[in-house]
Amino acid sequence: MARRSYASFGNADYGIWYRFAAVLVKPVTTALVKPDWRGWENFPKEGGFLTVVNHNSVIDPVVYAHFQYNSGRPPRILGKSSLFKVPFIGFMLRKTGQIPVYRDSTDAAMAFRAAIEAINNGQVVQFYPEGTITRDPQLWPMTGKSGAARVALMTGAPVIPVAHWGAHEIVPPYGKGLGGRPAKTSLFPRKKVVVAAGPPVDLSRYQGQELTSQVLREATEDIMDAITAVLAEIRGEQPPTERFDLRKDARDRRATRAGEARAEQARAESTTESRTDNESGAER
Repeated sequence: MARRSYASFGNADYGIWYRFAAVLVKPVTTALVKPDWRGWENFPKEGGFLTVVNHNSVIDPVVYAHFQYNSGRPPRILGKSSLFKVPFIGFMLRKTGQIPVYRDSTDAAMAFRAAIEAINNGQVVQFYPEGTITRDPQLWPMTGKSGAARVALMTGAPVIPVAHWGAHEIVPPYGKGLGGRPAKTSLFPRKKVVVAAGPPVDLSRYQGQELTSQVLREATEDIMDAITAVLAEIRGEQPPTERFDLRKDARDRRATRAGEARAEQARAESTTESRTDNESGAER
């Protein structure tokens, strides 16, 4: 069920621009969502920490921000740099202290530095470890990227797994519902959306270790396992034994297309040879 807001305007994290953004955004989410907020007791009352969240709809950030804002610990969300270029939206993102992520560029490290600084200043920083909306046909979390694990191990800050479920019924990912069936945006009637925070992820076994690719990979797996466990509890279902791997799926798709292209070329060459043989026979 929904809980009353613990947003405290005496808290320096709730600046005037954050409050203004809440005035604009919260009525929208309230109109679309019947909220069921769970697990606020897992958030540290003070000090910086990370939240790591699953991603299954384009409206996830708005719903999550409402949940986190009402908990009394407003978030700094890492978002695509392109969003910061959108008129007004980009202005509000900057004014509320959100963090742009520059992909595939030398500026990518800026997001990590900003996240670390925010956490060290006692703020909450939110990550989508999958890096994009899940491609899993049943909307379970995919394999994660190592950014959240890297920041967590560099700061020693708590990592709180958060899962939400239901926003995909409002705006389906990629125009598809569960099982990949076609689905359309459905704003009304309001849909129940559950957002739940679980207990901190135990990353203690990695503390003090060199941040090798293996350490980051294993810590990321622990983070994704924790998010998946929270989501499984919400859904009342067992997750798949193997996590969907976006890069592996892309490789498989490329291999399939290459195989189809080779087969098509072979058929074309065979047809050409057959036609040539027939023409030669006709001349004789």
